[in-house]
Amino acid sequence: MKYFFAALLIIPGFFSFAQDESAQRKKEFNLDKGVVLSGYDPVSYFTQNKAVKGNKDFAVVSGGVTYYFASATDKEEFKKNPSKYEPQYGGWCAYAMGKDGSKVEIDPETFKIIDGKLFVFYNKFFNNTLKSWNKDEAKLHQQADANWKKIYH
Repeated sequence: MKYFFAALLIIPGFFSFAQDESAQRKKEFNLDKGVVLSGYDPVSYFTQNKAVKGNKDFAVVSGGVTYYFASATDKEEFKKNPSKYEPQYGGWCAYAMGKDGSKVEIDPETFKIIDGKLFVFYNKFFNNTLKSWNKDEAKLHQQADANWKKIYH
């Protein structure tokens, strides 16, 4: 019986934590009309090595943010392990996050998979930040991790 009462005390705290985490993700992630990666399918980057536009009919809400998928197969694959497919730094430009910790929009078709993680970059007006990232990837990656930790944790 005492375990039942202990569970009653712990469960509300867990739900409060989950709600706080979802609210923080909604606030800090790069969302286009509430959708991560401007609606591109995060699984396609890994399985097809290209950006494929998702479909709202194959949507999943994970941690309070919405992802679109190109197929039911990709949707189910994502649900098995969402953190494997989520873009780094909340879907903001990895180069900008590394350079100065700023949240800069991305071109979802400009990306790089590094150590099994998805990094996305700004690429507009003759400014492809993936090229700049590649020139000093190790340093920028380390700085981006530290800057994101300040913002998100």
